[in-house]
Amino acid sequence: MNSHPSLWYNYLNPMRNTATLLIHCPDRKGLVAAIADFLYSHGANILHADEHQDSELGIFLMRVEWDLTDFSLDLREFEPSFDPIARRFRMEWRIRLSLSTPRIAIFASRQDHCLADLLYRHKSGELRCEIPLVISNHPDSQSLVDFHGIPFHLISVPQEGKEEAEKRQLGLLSDHRVDLVGLARYMQILSPDFVSEYPQRIINIHHSFLPAFLGAKPYHRAFERGVKLIGATSHYVTETLDNGPIIEQDVTRISHRDDVEDLIQKGRDLEKVVLSRAVRWHIENRILVYANKTVVFD
Repeated sequence: MNSHPSLWYNYLNPMRNTATLLIHCPDRKGLVAAIADFLYSHGANILHADEHQDSELGIFLMRVEWDLTDFSLDLREFEPSFDPIARRFRMEWRIRLSLSTPRIAIFASRQDHCLADLLYRHKSGELRCEIPLVISNHPDSQSLVDFHGIPFHLISVPQEGKEEAEKRQLGLLSDHRVDLVGLARYMQILSPDFVSEYPQRIINIHHSFLPAFLGAKPYHRAFERGVKLIGATSHYVTETLDNGPIIEQDVTRISHRDDVEDLIQKGRDLEKVVLSRAVRWHIENRILVYANKTVVFD
């Protein structure tokens, strides 16, 4: 019997109907008790609860997920009902529903390893999201995207026409109600105006040689220096280039037997897994940002 891989994956891993509350506020006694009592009073069955205290900054962060099966509070009334607690503890908070499927746009250029990996993970059901479009400034990956049945939009970005290109891109993102932008080795710097439209909703991936090895051929320069470790970094995009809150990093060892091509291949493997982890954690509502860094809850 033939079946779509993502349907088979979802059959083995059925989606539970849950809500997730993410909280960031000044640390005070009674926070956990107040949150737990509120949820319990409405019949919540808490499935996961994790918190972190930054003692240096005096900040409390929490992620709590609960089953909605017997939850008695209409979620349309959650905000006004929870507001007294939030105001008392000066909380910044957001709630997300597991059955609300996020929509992700992928930006790519010529290198397609990260793009191909995200498309495969989406097709297999590992990334529980919708990918309504892929935008690229080069035509190289169109056949790959067409194979996955996703609309491909080619928007070139000339040096003197970047503003117009970004207007077209933002128009597409708005038309497709995009929640998150994944930069899958997209070799263009986004303008501050673009970034401001999607704060903490643009994820980038790059090698971890910065700032030691700048330029177009970092792996060649790293090879010349005889590095023993290479890595990859995923982060949220901010107005400051490659300086956004880091979500995930990974490394692998290099030996004297590895040539430049070995370094490049190992780097590509790291980039794929580090980007996919960041995207998955974002869509699973596991990330909280504060002080230009992140907490990623288990």
